[in-house]
Amino acid sequence: MKNSTGHDIADALGLLLRRSTRAHLYTTLTDGLGEAVDDLTYPVLSGLARTGSCSAADLGREIGLDRTTVTRRADRLERAGLLQRRPDPADGRATLLALTDDGRAVIGATRQRLATGIEDSLAAWPEADARDFARLLRRFVDEGPFGDEGASGDEGTSATGRD
Repeated sequence: MKNSTGHDIADALGLLLRRSTRAHLYTTLTDGLGEAVDDLTYPVLSGLARTGSCSAADLGREIGLDRTTVTRRADRLERAGLLQRRPDPADGRATLLALTDDGRAVIGATRQRLATGIEDSLAAWPEADARDFARLLRRFVDEGPFGDEGASGDEGTSATGRD
C-alpha cells in the first residue's frame, strides 16, 4: 500500500471528525425532534443508546465530555422526558442515566435519518461499490486504529450508523 493512501484516509477522516462536521450532522439529524434535542444533547442520547444505563461520568468518557457537561445536558433531556435518572443498584449513592421510551424513539428517528442520508448519498454509486464500501468501512473500523485493540480508550462521538 502506498504511503499516500494512509494520508488520503487520514485527511478524509479529519474532515469527518471535525467538530463542525459533527455539529452540522447532529443539527440535521435532530431538526424538529423537540426543543431539548439538538447538536449538544444528541451525543448524550446517542451515547446512552450505545452503552445502556450508566453514570454521567462513564457516559462522559464514552462521548468525550466531562461529567458536569453531561449532567447539564441530561437535565434538559430529563425535563423533556427523554431520559431518566435511576438509583444505581450497585452503589446506593450513585445515579444512572437511562433512555426513556420517548428517548429511544428519538434515537430511532435520528438513526433512520442518518441511514437514509447515507443511502441517498450513495444512490448514484453502483450497488456493488456501495456494498464494498460498507463492508470495507466496517472492517477498517473493527480492525484499524478505531477497533478495540487499536483504540486508546479516548473516543469522540461517532458519526456512524451506531449513532
